[in-house]
Amino acid sequence: MVRRVVFAFAIALLALTSFAQSAKPSLTLDEFKQKLQSAKDPQILDVRSPEEFAENHLKGAVNFYVPDDESLAQSIGNISTDKPVFLYSINNGRSTTVSAKLLAAGFKEVYALPGGLAHWIGNGNPIETKAGSGLTVAEFEKLIPSQEVVLVEVGSKHCGGCKKLAPVVEAISHEQGVKVINIELYDNRQLAKELNIESVPTLILYKGKNAVWRKSGAMTKNEIVDALDNSL
Repeated sequence: MVRRVVFAFAIALLALTSFAQSAKPSLTLDEFKQKLQSAKDPQILDVRSPEEFAENHLKGAVNFYVPDDESLAQSIGNISTDKPVFLYSINNGRSTTVSAKLLAAGFKEVYALPGGLAHWIGNGNPIETKAGSGLTVAEFEKLIPSQEVVLVEVGSKHCGGCKKLAPVVEAISHEQGVKVINIELYDNRQLAKELNIESVPTLILYKGKNAVWRKSGAMTKNEIVDALDNSL
């Protein structure tokens, strides 16, 4: 009987997901913060893995790791449908998916953090963490030689897109002889703010200490090589 209920719940969520995604307009980061600050008894759900949650999270958040519909069906009773729900993941992938499913399941107010935790950190907002603030801007600038082209890769070991991009960047580094600086987002929050990071992965190409090219998200090897060629 339990399996039948879970299966029926999952089917209902899948059927209503597309409707739910269009039913709620996306918020800006400032609008999300205002709603969170003004909400009475907000439910803040971190939909990342327990490992990620243990490393850092928003103040007042609880871990709500639901990688599939069955785990969501088993956990959904722990949150109230009558109180606002605020969700986040590292970018927007997981949080947007869970947000749509909660709306489809009857929750009245569900808001996904726009840009995810990467955008939150990149705008200088606080998180609870045991890690230090990381590199200062002065320390970062010392890593970039004034007469060389340098590729800065801002990402996270927990980011799927970052894992896909890493071997591409490594290959380009060997083939082109370009210096690559890897910046872990969660360990360098102050630098992420100064670099205005809104999502990961983000690549920034420097020439003579000046940023001459920048791109976030999915990108091809040819795009990166073209940017390098144009800078030389």
